[in-house]
Amino acid sequence: MKLSSKIDLEKIANDLAPTFAETTEHLDATDGFASENYQALRETGVFTALIPKKYGGAGVSHSEMCDFLRTIAQTCPSTALSVAMHQHLLSAAIVNDAAGRPGRKLLEKVVQAGAVLTSSGANDWLESNGSAKRVPGGYEVTAVKPFSSGSPAGDVLVTSVAYDDPKDGPQVLHFPVPLNSDGISFMGDWQTLGMRATGSQTVRFDGVFVPDEAIALKRHRGGFHPAYAVILTVALPLIMCAYTGAAEAAAAIARNKARGRVGDPVTPYLTGEMENLLTITQIAHNDMVWLANDLNFEPSVELASKMLARKTIVANHVIATCEKAMEVTGGSSFFRKLGLERRLRDAHASQFHPLPEKRQQLFTGRLSMGLDPVEDTTTPELRVVA
Repeated sequence: MKLSSKIDLEKIANDLAPTFAETTEHLDATDGFASENYQALRETGVFTALIPKKYGGAGVSHSEMCDFLRTIAQTCPSTALSVAMHQHLLSAAIVNDAAGRPGRKLLEKVVQAGAVLTSSGANDWLESNGSAKRVPGGYEVTAVKPFSSGSPAGDVLVTSVAYDDPKDGPQVLHFPVPLNSDGISFMGDWQTLGMRATGSQTVRFDGVFVPDEAIALKRHRGGFHPAYAVILTVALPLIMCAYTGAAEAAAAIARNKARGRVGDPVTPYLTGEMENLLTITQIAHNDMVWLANDLNFEPSVELASKMLARKTIVANHVIATCEKAMEVTGGSSFFRKLGLERRLRDAHASQFHPLPEKRQQLFTGRLSMGLDPVEDTTTPELRVVA
């Protein structure tokens, strides 16, 4: 599958918005996955749009993709969030490829096979979970991987697993694996408070074979690794698009309701509070996109810390904006048909992406004090600061 070098993401978002708006309420009520939305995005070339033209993609910028996701999030935050997971994996591969690290093979696979990527989510973080056993030609992996957004429509899962190397000690292996591999099963357990249409079910590995050549990175298990300076910088702006767009949609609903109550002396005050909260959300998110600089940045732990701090600011103010939008609207906001309570439920998922607020504050605070941002309790002498 080779994509035309021309793609208009703004037009695609505007064209698909009415369809997404029609289906999102039903998907939320039934815990359904946004499969039709995914198919529409496949047909328009969105899943290969970020890939450089020299590899067969459209070469759109990271910031353009952020704008696109933020727009579709105003109608279906779940679709925006699950698609963001695919896009952040592409973004990391683009940065790594430009720096001479492994990445090109993944980009070419997405173009040639039309593959949709999924990830195993923030639950792995630095330690990862599961176990790997050395076997001839590779590893046999056993693990349970929750929060695999988009997995019902995914072709490849990019994940990691803990491995106790007899020579090098505790390690983490990073690798892509086809989701139709023997030993992979889906638990169908994504029944949640919000973001219900992301399909972020748990994926189980039961003795899945991962060949040596699939291992993209083998690192010490513990402490902060330079790879995360890339991952956090490219991923968080894309992920938080889903929540910023949801907050913008919630504010628009409340704003429309407020205009029907111009005689109420309290409503303008509440609306002004909401606008301030939304403005902080937008400023912080815009700054995240600016820091990523269309993937032209020097990875560092300091940059990662800046991204994490802004992610916390966005998450807190997205939730606060949606709550204030309900207060502005009044009792009618409690009805599901209005769409406000759904945006608030979706907003609460923002706090669980890396890093949750207190862990982010610990990370940033330690770094500010001249310490390693994450304490390596495995082998302290091998602590790494990017």
